[in-house]
Formats: sequence, structure tokens, C-alpha cells
Amino acid sequence: MEHWSLEEFREYQNKSNTKSKFKAKKTKIDGYTFDSQKEAEYYSELKIKLKANEIKGFCIQPTFILAPELKYIADFIVFKNDGTSEIIDTKGFRTKEYIAKKKVFEDKYNLKIIEI
Repeated sequence: MEHWSLEEFREYQNKSNTKSKFKAKKTKIDGYTFDSQKEAEYYSELKIKLKANEIKGFCIQPTFILAPELKYIADFIVFKNDGTSEIIDTKGFRTKEYIAKKKVFEDKYNLKIIEI
């Protein structure tokens, strides 16, 4: 049987508390903290597209009110050069909560969420 010191146990607790439920690794870029490496990489791609004038702009984590006390936070809105926009959600795993909110969002706003 292995015995840990108090310091070893606390270190173990701190490490296990920082892990995401779905193994996503929080990533910081430009002062923003993204929930996953995938989301951070997409942000980097959007910055390049903006600089190359391939898009007009983008918004990080826009919030949409679905009902009183219920909101959906997308990862990005991308504003395209033709005047249209896209709602983007970088997904590694689709939770039941996300699937339900996606349906309500798409019905209410008559927009599709693009999953990357």
C-alpha cells in the first residue's frame, strides 16, 4: 500500500481538479481563455482570415437568450464579406444540454449552428 504525504495528496487533488470532464485542455491566447485547444486553434485561424481580408470580423463567445433564465453561448460569430454571418461551435463532444439548446436556438433564431 502506498502512503502519501500531505503535500503529495494536495498536489494530486490540484492536478485532478484542473482536468476537464471531456479531457479538453483550457488554452490561453491573447488574454482569452478557451475551453479547448481546438477552440483556440479556430480563433487563430479566424485572426489569419481577418488579416487576409477573407472575413469582415468575428465575435468571441456571443450570448443568445433562449428563454428567461436560459441562454446559449456560442464559441464564435463570423461576419463574412458578403454580409452574412455564421454561428460557430467547436465541439469535441455533444452533451445532452448542448443538443437541447442547439434545437431551441435554431428554432428561435432560424439560424444553423455550424459545428467544427
